[in-house]
Amino acid sequence: MEFRWNQWNIEHLIEHGIYAEEAELVVRGAKSPYPRRMGEDKLLVWGAGRGGRLLQIIFVTDDDGTVFVIHGRELSNREKRRYRRSRR
Repeated sequence: MEFRWNQWNIEHLIEHGIYAEEAELVVRGAKSPYPRRMGEDKLLVWGAGRGGRLLQIIFVTDDDGTVFVIHGRELSNREKRRYRRSRR
């Protein structure tokens, strides 16, 4: 899996306290039911990043199959509970 990074998406993630390597870890580690479709072209993944903190990453897949991350954030407490329940 190859990722496409530029200044915009790297800085956007950093604004939310997430590094590119961490976003890649979450996307690469996606397990069913992820990734989930959001509209026609966006995909959403929930998963563990550094130190096990739970993150949401939203990305698109370019025509050549490259992953372009467009957003990331830490899950809310409610989302964390839901995610943990789904992993049992």
